[in-house]
Amino acid sequence: MIRETRFLISRKPYAIDLSTVTGKQHPRGDLHAFSGSANAVWYRRKDGVTRACIGTMMLFSHYLPEPLNLEDPRAVLAAGLDGRYGGDCHGRWDGVGYWGAEDLDVQAQHLATLRPMLADYPSTPPGYDGWWTFQTPA
Repeated sequence: MIRETRFLISRKPYAIDLSTVTGKQHPRGDLHAFSGSANAVWYRRKDGVTRACIGTMMLFSHYLPEPLNLEDPRAVLAAGLDGRYGGDCHGRWDGVGYWGAEDLDVQAQHLATLRPMLADYPSTPPGYDGWWTFQTPA
């Protein structure tokens, strides 16, 4: 992933909870493979409506030249990971309706993050580091 200094929704950025970056790695011939995940929030726009999303990111690479320092979440994120699947959305708020968890406690947790996030667009909520993207620089 690439850490960007400014927010551009077209680059599909994510704000990551660095304390949740986890994963495992193993040798793969002369290279190394990594598979992990992290909690994240992001914005997406559809039909002119901006939505705040919360969920998890799959983080992986099968072809790393060196093992990752798993104690440094920023180093893990910056390791050229594959992002073809994007985020796995667990909850979404568009300012009118919520989509996501059926459990009311989980809904409340999601909305406690998503409501202020959307109201302060394009802010990153407290506890999240943003903005990270899988897209290469233009």
